[in-house]
Amino acid sequence: MSDELSNFVKRYAKAWCSQNPESVAAFFAERGSISINNGPPAVGRAAIAKEAQAFMTTFPDMVVTMDKLVRDEEGTKFHWTLTGTNTGPGGAGKRVRISGHELWKIDNDGLVAESKGHFDSAEYERQLKHGVDD
Repeated sequence: MSDELSNFVKRYAKAWCSQNPESVAAFFAERGSISINNGPPAVGRAAIAKEAQAFMTTFPDMVVTMDKLVRDEEGTKFHWTLTGTNTGPGGAGKRVRISGHELWKIDNDGLVAESKGHFDSAEYERQLKHGVDD
């Protein structure tokens, strides 16, 4: 794994913790995309920032950590863990800890051209209602 890619991923995880959705979008190509759990892709930095904002609003104390980075025949996989308290509007105030990964295609400029994010949505919904410890 190159130091450059490793540093990129660490900065990307830190951007998710920043409460600044544009800082997440800056890691994507201008017409890059992100899709979550096979949902419709958010295309372009403004749409990506909107996706990031939704998580940042739900979890004002959100921390995203890099678990590992894998490069294989599928591409580059950023494995992460999100922890936070669901204290955003309408939130139940429950602690959430969910892990997942993003499968990336990186463009020639070293930016994310496409991200396909995956996590256990049923477990996520359960934690939003009951918390991670229940």
